[in-house]
Amino acid sequence: MKYYIGIDIGTSSVKLTCIDENAKVAGESSREYKIEEPKSGWKEIDPEKWIKGMEEAFAELFETIDPKKVEAIGVTGQMHTVIFVDREGKSIRPALMWNDTRTANLIPKLREKIQMIDEVSYLSSIISTGSPAANLFWLSQYEEENFAKIQKFMIGPDYIVYRLTGNIQTDYCEASTSSLCDLKTGAWSEEIRRLLEFPRDIYPEIKGTCEVCGTVTKQWQEKFHFKQDVKVLTGTGDNPAAAIATGCFAKGYPVLSLGTSGVLMYPKKKINFEVKGKNILFSMDGKEVLILVQGVVQSTGSSLAWWVKNTLQADDFMEETTGVDLKHLGENELMFYPHLVGDKTIYQDPELRGSFVGIGTDTTRKEMTIAVMEGIAFAVRQLVSVMEVSKEELARLKVTGGGSKNEVWMQILADVLNTKVEQLESGAGAGYGIALCAAAAGDENLSMNDLIEQTVSIKNTFIPRQYNRELYEQKYQKYLRVYDALKHIYQE
Repeated sequence: MKYYIGIDIGTSSVKLTCIDENAKVAGESSREYKIEEPKSGWKEIDPEKWIKGMEEAFAELFETIDPKKVEAIGVTGQMHTVIFVDREGKSIRPALMWNDTRTANLIPKLREKIQMIDEVSYLSSIISTGSPAANLFWLSQYEEENFAKIQKFMIGPDYIVYRLTGNIQTDYCEASTSSLCDLKTGAWSEEIRRLLEFPRDIYPEIKGTCEVCGTVTKQWQEKFHFKQDVKVLTGTGDNPAAAIATGCFAKGYPVLSLGTSGVLMYPKKKINFEVKGKNILFSMDGKEVLILVQGVVQSTGSSLAWWVKNTLQADDFMEETTGVDLKHLGENELMFYPHLVGDKTIYQDPELRGSFVGIGTDTTRKEMTIAVMEGIAFAVRQLVSVMEVSKEELARLKVTGGGSKNEVWMQILADVLNTKVEQLESGAGAGYGIALCAAAAGDENLSMNDLIEQTVSIKNTFIPRQYNRELYEQKYQKYLRVYDALKHIYQE
């Protein structure tokens, strides 16, 4: 039996998914880590935490899987997070995370400058807090000494690939979401580089996700007893990897991933810069380039985690919805506004924050939990609207990620969106998607399309109910007025 490993570097943990040549999950392991928040809005991590977590997860995985039978490794993970390495290949400082908002005061000026460059003026609506372009610019302005040390910058999973192989590169996804790339050409924008005054040689080469960028180094071979020629792919961001695993690319339907953030993605034939949402370039082979449109509600799973773990001091998410009467969903007047860490797609307002509206002395714990789930569902509905996903496209919606496991939440989503919602099997995540890429790249006898066809499956289907959707329609109209109210309060 041959094995293929997918490594997913998430916001709070590294997850390993090992599949066999039949695309069946043969083993999984994970390790958690914590990010640092040295100041309000700052989110950093020492990338060596990823390496330590990966090593421990490898050790656990290889208790049941023979490492000598591993043929190829694919890497995916958080998009936007930027890492800086010096000429010795060492990380200069902690990586700046995708959800770091320290650049909020710089974004308006950067947008204004970019708007003046006709060739790439559209990037002015894309750049936001957490963008590699913004974080690199911040470093150049506030940590000049560190900026001067940079040999290369890398984005998210690129660092893992580098540590496994010694080679530095990025893929079309990470490049196109960096605000440093010309989406019309698929190459680094010379206009943006000159505007931000970045050295040309700090940029990594852009390659296709399934292109082999090297093999595991001798150090890793000796540590875990890999074969000498274990291939390592260029890799990609977690959202395109999830799009592969869920059949989003192959079958052309929209997919909502409910993780730390809520990401709505669907493939398009052409880029439309007039519609909200981030256009992601994606290429398997580095030749044919596809388009994935992505919108995000930044705080979905993290909103629920804030409520359940931090506030209620509970560990069991499912327990908090046990006993909820589905027939009465929507009757609760309490409303939760979920933008706890700002917004990137709907309002592009990094200063936006969340709130409970309508709380009273008779409000119960379960009502507040349901309100959190409802608020996130309302944000998803608004995201669908501003991204102009048609009713016909939405009718094919698939949902994946940790949040999709909660059936109460899935029914709320179906009622709020007034559409059928199909819950995918839990294995259809980013780690599994990049493991499929590793299998297709590591064995010429394995076809990506065939692998996807035999692995994508629906676990459950949720249908909107008339009574509940009518209640949610009324509540959603109230929800749409929350932003203006909060904005007015913040302005005062």
